[in-house]
Amino acid sequence: MKRYMGWILLLAMLAGCASTRGPDEHARSLAKIHTELAAAYFERKQYAVALQEIGVAIKADDTYPPIYNVSGLIRMTLREDDKAEADFNHGLKLNPDSSELHNNFGWFLCQRGRTKESIQQFERALNNPLYATPEVANANAGICSRKLGDFNAAENYLQRALVLQPDMPDALYGLADLKFATADYQGALRYFSKFQQSTQDMNAEQLLLAVRIERKMHDQNAADSYATQLGNRFPDSREAQLLHVGE
Repeated sequence: MKRYMGWILLLAMLAGCASTRGPDEHARSLAKIHTELAAAYFERKQYAVALQEIGVAIKADDTYPPIYNVSGLIRMTLREDDKAEADFNHGLKLNPDSSELHNNFGWFLCQRGRTKESIQQFERALNNPLYATPEVANANAGICSRKLGDFNAAENYLQRALVLQPDMPDALYGLADLKFATADYQGALRYFSKFQQSTQDMNAEQLLLAVRIERKMHDQNAADSYATQLGNRFPDSREAQLLHVGE
C-alpha cells in the first residue's frame, strides 16, 4: 500500500538537519529551495523535473542531507534501487540522527523484501526523542512486522501509532488486516470501519479486504457492495481477479 509513503511527510523530512561542514548561508538556502521544489514535483509525479531540481540542489550544497532523502524517494519510485539505497545511505552519513531518513530508508527496505533490515531502520528513527512524527515509523514498522510474520510486534507498533494519532488511516487499516489474518473477524470489522471513516477513498487492496471481512461476518449485502466497487473501479486489478476465483 502506497499509503505508507503517505506514510512519509515531505515537509517533515525537509526540516533543517545538521551537516558535517558548514557551507555559506546562500548556498544552503539555494539547496533548501531546490530540494523543496524537487519534493513538490515528486508529489505531482513529475519525476524528471524533480531530478533536475535535485541536481541543482546538489550543485548548490552537496552536504545538505534532505537532498538525499528526496532523491532516495524519487529513485525508489522509479525502481532505481541501487541509486535509492546509495542516496539514503549518503544522507545518513551526513546526518546519522535523521529520523526521516531512517524511516524512509526503512520503508524502501521493507518494500524490497528486506524486512528485518527495515525494522532496524524504523527503530533508529524511533530512538530519536526529537522525531516529529513517530506515528509514521510505528505504522511502517507494524506493517513490515506483519510481512515478517511477527504478529505480536506488528500489533504493538500499530497500537503505538494509534496512541499518537487515533485516526491514522495506515495504522487502522494495518490492524484490520492483522486481525483478519489472525481470524479475529469482529476485530477486523471494527478497525476497518474506523479506517473507512478516516479516509476518503479506498484502493483495490482495501476493497478486497472489506469484501473478505464482510463475507466472514455473513453480511452478503455489504460484501456485494464492496465487490461491485472493486469490479467497477479496478476491473483489471489482481484483487478483482481474486474475487472471480472465490478468494
